[in-house]
Amino acid sequence: MELDRTSVRRRRKGRLRRTALIAGASAMLLAAGTAPAPGASGADAGDARVTVAVSHRVAALIARMSLDEKLSFVHGSTDPRALGQAGYIPGIPRLGIPELRLTDGPAGVRVNAHATAMPAPVALASSFDDRLARTYGQVIGRDGRALGQDVLLSPMTNIIRVPYAGRNFETFSEDPLLSSRMVSGEIGGVQSQGLIATVKHYAENNQEDNRMGVNVGVDEQTLRQIELPAFEAAVKAGAGAVMCSYNSVNGRHGCGSEELLDSILKEQWGFKGWVMSDWGAAHATTDIVNGLDQEMPSGVFLGDELKTAIKNGTVPVSELNDAVARILGQMKKFGLLDGAAGRRPARDPKGGARIAQKVAEAGSVLLKNTGKALPLTGADTSIGLIGPTAKTPKVTGGGSSYVVPDSASSPLATITQRAGRKATVRYAAGGDNTGAPIPATALSPALPVGSDGTIPVTPDASFDYSGTLTVPAAGDYSFVYDLPAAYGTLKIDGRSVLTGFLGSSSATVHLTAGTHSVAAGALAIQGAPTKIRLNWVTPQAARAAREQAVALARQVKTPVVFAYDDGTEGFDRKSLSLPADQNGLISAVADANPNTIVVLNTGSSITMPWLSKVKAVLDTYYPGENGAEATARLLYGDVNPSGRTTQTFPASESATPVAGDPLRYPGVNNQENYSEGVYVGYRWYDKEKAAPLFPFGYGLSYTSFAYRDLAVRQGHGGLSVSFTLKNTGARDGDEVAQVYVGASPRTNAPQAVRSLGGYRKVHLRAGESKTVRIRVDARQLQYWSTSAHAWVLGTGHREVWVGSSARTLPLHGGVDVTR
Repeated sequence: MELDRTSVRRRRKGRLRRTALIAGASAMLLAAGTAPAPGASGADAGDARVTVAVSHRVAALIARMSLDEKLSFVHGSTDPRALGQAGYIPGIPRLGIPELRLTDGPAGVRVNAHATAMPAPVALASSFDDRLARTYGQVIGRDGRALGQDVLLSPMTNIIRVPYAGRNFETFSEDPLLSSRMVSGEIGGVQSQGLIATVKHYAENNQEDNRMGVNVGVDEQTLRQIELPAFEAAVKAGAGAVMCSYNSVNGRHGCGSEELLDSILKEQWGFKGWVMSDWGAAHATTDIVNGLDQEMPSGVFLGDELKTAIKNGTVPVSELNDAVARILGQMKKFGLLDGAAGRRPARDPKGGARIAQKVAEAGSVLLKNTGKALPLTGADTSIGLIGPTAKTPKVTGGGSSYVVPDSASSPLATITQRAGRKATVRYAAGGDNTGAPIPATALSPALPVGSDGTIPVTPDASFDYSGTLTVPAAGDYSFVYDLPAAYGTLKIDGRSVLTGFLGSSSATVHLTAGTHSVAAGALAIQGAPTKIRLNWVTPQAARAAREQAVALARQVKTPVVFAYDDGTEGFDRKSLSLPADQNGLISAVADANPNTIVVLNTGSSITMPWLSKVKAVLDTYYPGENGAEATARLLYGDVNPSGRTTQTFPASESATPVAGDPLRYPGVNNQENYSEGVYVGYRWYDKEKAAPLFPFGYGLSYTSFAYRDLAVRQGHGGLSVSFTLKNTGARDGDEVAQVYVGASPRTNAPQAVRSLGGYRKVHLRAGESKTVRIRVDARQLQYWSTSAHAWVLGTGHREVWVGSSARTLPLHGGVDVTR
């Protein structure tokens, strides 16, 4: 991607003009007696030039800071009180500048304490409710401030491109418009509480496998139309910080790309905050010249190396001043320079739990409901709950989004209570997601476990094991690695079997009878001792658990199987199947009882070979700390399901946008090409005329809706789409009405068959009708021109569809779009 030379010259000219103006202001402040630190001189502090617009107060602070004090702001360091669980920036007490503490937080605040565990962000997005996104952010913002944090490393808004990607649950969707509206709402909520939001990972961090080494080859139009809109929306929403990514984009690593960081983000979008690196993602001291403002978590490049570069003149001190000015500017904006850092609210765990439950209810998606199997009624007096997450709730995913909840009930408890005294609710595990200790007789040497079955790991003493495992019989063995505050790996016979990061991860491997080599390791990552656990589930134990589940299914009227996966940062899923042969479990239960209902606690799309056998499927994602309460209310119809899929569920692993082409995913020799172009998600399915398992925007309800009377007109740069929506069922409910816009006939640029132009969540009482109006903004009618390097209106006759998903569009019309 290259910008035209006129634009580059214009930006450079403007930058030089600002440099002169702000340098003059700084000089006046110095002349007025705003002296530098005692003993500081020359490049150490006297040069206070900056090239970004700053307030007089920020300019005065920079003028008084020594070089070492400035450097302390552009890289992380060790928190003396160990309160900043992700990162720490020391303050400068003599200047009244407070310290900054940074916390992870895509689904809640990750600290060494209990916090409100919110549903996964993908569940929030599935609500298609912009106002709820703001409320979601408010809960996290208050929690973060109350727990002593100043900067939230969230939200994540990378587009869901790869169905296998381990962090799909942490982001929003495969569609740039939906992601843009979700990230805007959440940032508004977070920052309304005084917590600085950091949108991440800029840009194209769409997979976890080889995220630190892969170079993404992406054309300019695809970058601008698919990945960047949500980041631009975050900037417009006032995000205080942007986190650059590990991966490279078109040959430049994410934290050193002048094009992404300086040109697009700061110059074209006018971003006023600061750019921090993902942890360890900086590559060179010159990154600060290309747009990076802060290296986390330490100062490998922007510490002593930057100091040397400034002193010998290879990096201008103005670049350092710019970076510090951006950080101080946001601290001033959020009141942190005026005492807000010391004024913190009390936590509101009950209020947070209520919102967590509301999000879980609004974002859960009813995928199938044959013969009105749901909602459950008083006639359902014999219920069998099956699956380990029916008893031990699946609250959150792994990695940096892992949150320790204030509390979390089990679905077994909430459903038993909701079913009432006249019903019998029984439980069978059907499988095991915790496992049992591996016998000392099977391992040589034995694992160094304590009396409680755990292995102690400290920051100074990692776990490093090498030995042999002897199994008595061939079969599928599952290994469970519980890593509450650690990173761990497991290899068997030299092959990587399992990797985990913050939370519990499992994997199943087929082993022949006999002896196998084993290597396992774990590293404490939160600066404090922790305990880990490495267990297994033998084929015999798995078979016995399944037999018990099938026996229970035969004895009850309604079996409800809870299924899960283990989405986590750092690692992609190896397949779209449920782990630990849960597909086999569901199929066996359904064979035993055709009234089977499935509840999914999964983070992304999965394949469902058992779908035709079961009566109903409810996807609650990772539903947060009140997920069990929400699940019971949804199953019994106390609340009507209204969530919609934010990603296409493929019919098979061979029918996805990245299937069969390793250069598309996961890459070859560190190179990955986004050769599908703008055809990401449902755009690819439409182009290829491929039938998905469930399309984008899909979800069922306990009531029904009818659409009629479509009218479309152009005005004020966009479209006004109106229609009548009626609730034709017997229950009150919410419908997510979606507008899709077709391609322009007057351009040769690649275009989707149709793309989401707008949506609105509408509540209707049973039998009620409303006239619904949805605005399609001008941007949704535009495409990115690679010749003009700009957005261009797609004129001509544009088709318009309205309906309940990308594939269910009962209304069809059109409009002539003119300039």
